[in-house]
Amino acid sequence: MGDPAAVARRWRAFADHEAPVRSPHYAALATGVAADPDLLAFLAALPPLKRQPNLLLGVLTLLHDRPPADDAELRAWVLDDVDRVRTEVLARATQTNEPARCAALLPALAGLPGPLALIEVGASAGLCLYPDRYAYDYRPGGRLGESELVIGCEVTGAPPLPARLPEVAVRVGIDLNPLDPVADAAWLRALVWPGPGHDERVARLSAAAAVAGREPARMVTGDLLEVLPDAVASLPAGVTPVVFHTAVLTYLPAASRSAFVELVRSLPVHWVSQEGPEVFTELAVPPHPATDERFLLAVDGTPVAWTAPHGGSLDWLG
Repeated sequence: MGDPAAVARRWRAFADHEAPVRSPHYAALATGVAADPDLLAFLAALPPLKRQPNLLLGVLTLLHDRPPADDAELRAWVLDDVDRVRTEVLARATQTNEPARCAALLPALAGLPGPLALIEVGASAGLCLYPDRYAYDYRPGGRLGESELVIGCEVTGAPPLPARLPEVAVRVGIDLNPLDPVADAAWLRALVWPGPGHDERVARLSAAAAVAGREPARMVTGDLLEVLPDAVASLPAGVTPVVFHTAVLTYLPAASRSAFVELVRSLPVHWVSQEGPEVFTELAVPPHPATDERFLLAVDGTPVAWTAPHGGSLDWLG
């Protein structure tokens, strides 16, 4: 049994710092949960990683095909259906898959010789393994690629926007519980927070899932620290290996994060990360406001840009 007070602090932090801009509705719901002793007791009885706000909110959205309208409805949906909610929460994980993040990934890949072998750790359904199959509208910077999925991105600074899409020869996704982009579409949609851009994100998911369905990536089930070396060793000769991840390491204990950094630096790969600036002690994080929600994009451990958590903006450093 966990500490309900600690759970309340986690949900208040979500309400105050993580959700207000991206989802005011989720911020309001989380504020209510943080003040509800019965809901806090339910959450405290779950394993630590299952107490995350976006996991419970995603499960409720999945079960009811919409998020709770208010505090009272959320309370009823949980407490009147405890067994089903608990079962779903225990069976699932927060595996947000946002293909719009590829707009920030592309400049990070621009200087690497092809063909590329992309290995994504924490891949979810692997929708970010297809940066060469999407089209992009950089503003400024112009249009790149031809695809039914066009990803817009506001640009500041001077990123090395490529003149052409990269050549990708191999796509490998690693996850504790890989999702199928078609069969698990409902769960992926449920993880999209209600708020600005919700409908656009859902449409983008559907378009990216269609791309992935036509050209399935190789998905590997397992702990990233255990299976990454074999995934790299299995790559064919003549490719440039790139290990990348977005908003994944924040869910690992600090010791595991450090172990991952040590591991990836020991492998014959390039390393591209998009994580919250507080995730790595090994990176020289540029000055930024404490309230800044953006991710830090780094290539081989060197910060190169600030990026929007779900894609849409790229602020190149230097």
